Amino acid sequence: MRKKHFVWLLATLVAFVVAWWVPQQEQSVHAAEQTYTFGTDTTFSPFAFTNKQNQSVGIDIDLLNAIAKREGFKIKWKQLGFDGAVQALQAKQIDAVAAGMSITDERKKTFLFSHPYYKSGTYMAVKDTSIKSLKDLKGKKVAVKTGTTAADYANSMKKKYGFSVVTFDSDDNMYQDVLTGNTVACFEDKPVMQYAIANGVKLKLASDFKEPDAGTYGFAFQKSEGELVKKVNAGLKALKANGQYAKIVAKYVGNGSQKSQAKQTAKQTESDRSFFGLLRANAGTLTSGLGKTLELTVVGIVCATIVGILVGLLGVLPNKFAQGAANTFIYVFRGLPLMVLALFIYTGVPTLIGTKVPAFIAGIITLTLNEGAYTAAFVKGGIKAVDVGQMEAARSLGLTWGKTMKRVVLPQGIRIMIPSFINQFIITLKDTSILSVIGLLELTQTGKIIVARNMEGFKIWTMVALIYVIIITLLTWLSNWVQKKVRA
Repeated sequence: MRKKHFVWLLATLVAFVVAWWVPQQEQSVHAAEQTYTFGTDTTFSPFAFTNKQNQSVGIDIDLLNAIAKREGFKIKWKQLGFDGAVQALQAKQIDAVAAGMSITDERKKTFLFSHPYYKSGTYMAVKDTSIKSLKDLKGKKVAVKTGTTAADYANSMKKKYGFSVVTFDSDDNMYQDVLTGNTVACFEDKPVMQYAIANGVKLKLASDFKEPDAGTYGFAFQKSEGELVKKVNAGLKALKANGQYAKIVAKYVGNGSQKSQAKQTAKQTESDRSFFGLLRANAGTLTSGLGKTLELTVVGIVCATIVGILVGLLGVLPNKFAQGAANTFIYVFRGLPLMVLALFIYTGVPTLIGTKVPAFIAGIITLTLNEGAYTAAFVKGGIKAVDVGQMEAARSLGLTWGKTMKRVVLPQGIRIMIPSFINQFIITLKDTSILSVIGLLELTQTGKIIVARNMEGFKIWTMVALIYVIIITLLTWLSNWVQKKVRA
């Protein structure tokens, strides 16, 4: 009887555990399904930009975080820049874009949009106050940011008013081009321009410029995210009703906010804006970017070396098919621009295979293929540089092709290749800067983010350049030391 009771109790306990555990697992899966990846800009103040802690902030970010909290889902933010975010959304690498994106009929064909959350017109800013309207732009150049409605407006007006357009990938580069006098004016959305001027950009709004019809901003989603769009729309409506929307917008673009920011900028001392003051303030951010650059470089060069050696050896095998395959690999991946290859792997390949490729993995694959092709070329060249008589002499002594290569040719070829390996490491370090195009926060991308905050382009880029020079100098010394040891 006791045994039956024990079995009954054990069965009850098991049933209870199963009844509790299964819903927990379902809830866990459900929670995982409710985490959405949003791509955002890094320099589009005040809607989406990066603060000193490398965190995404701005109207878009605060609105969506509040909506997510209210509607019961989570957001994972990816700092991709506007172009990178749009391309990642097209490639289904992310679920949505929050980057002050204007709602247009053309974009509606590709994406779903939330209800409009902000209305904004286009403004023209100048350094030279004699440029007052579009009529004063004849024969001159103006700057715009790629992908914006302001850029579309400028391009639609250039033929009528006789000016040419120069396109940049970020607002800070666009402003800097006007400040240096390369262009005479720039076009940007009204709140973005006002925020920049309030925070120290020394431009003025063109006095006689007539603002065109205002457009609207919305959050963009994949076509398959209809349910998420409904949640965002419901949350946006609730925030407007309870006044939280107005508070978030006023935090960034209200008159009091702009005056406070302008006052804060004016209060900054010369020491704070000096080279060493800026270096102290941004040391952590630059160090973080340098760490990512070194991580990409080390992993990339290891993978590229392995691939390069294998392909290089394939190219010297006494087999025409093997040699043809190696030559094709070298020709294709050495000929492709690194940026094109990075974008193809990050945004093109996922469209074909239907699977997301993480930005870091895409960056490593890009470096592996590109740098691997160069490595294969000098491995192949290093082996062929060994006197052919060495191979013939070893074979005449009865050694196989493989043993001759291993014991005679490769030891001599490696001595020739070693300096090239060190130089390739230096080249890989520099090439990581191009990977900022897919949103990796390496040293160059970090520099862009800092400049977008303080508009101190000359000083910040001097810091970034010095960091690169110091690292490359150390590697050059290493290369020279290794060459001396090899020759000794």
